[in-house]
Amino acid sequence: MTFRVGIGVDAHAFEDGVPLVLGGVQLDHPRGLAGHSDGDVLAHALTDALLGAAGLGDIGSLFPADDERFRGADSVELLREAYGRVQEAGWTLVNADCVLVGEEPKIAAHRGEMRRRLAEAVGGGEVNVRATTTDRLGFTGRGEGLAAHAVALLQRA
Repeated sequence: MTFRVGIGVDAHAFEDGVPLVLGGVQLDHPRGLAGHSDGDVLAHALTDALLGAAGLGDIGSLFPADDERFRGADSVELLREAYGRVQEAGWTLVNADCVLVGEEPKIAAHRGEMRRRLAEAVGGGEVNVRATTTDRLGFTGRGEGLAAHAVALLQRA
């Protein structure tokens, strides 16, 4: 098989007193995302999409939440490490599409930097970042947290 597709999904609740990091970019926002690492839902969803496409499990199996080595970890560095494993398994990224789900924050001013940081972590692959709302439905609509979805297309190296 020459191509494989993977899907990643992640969600975290907002938490006071922690920085908000999305796509490797720290945003000026009153609340961050609760998580064992930095809570970066975009990086987490992309990591899972890559691992899934390569048949290498998921982010939780690679970086367990009960492992203190990953407490407060930079999720883009975890993404970089996961992509290294994808490459070792003989795959390379063709492209990825990531979607942030939430009413806030607005990311338009940061989208380019997010794309750059995520793409850099995956060897310069093409990574798109978008955002959508749920028209105030569900936990993201009520402003309780954020979610992200990602799809990644790999090809045999």
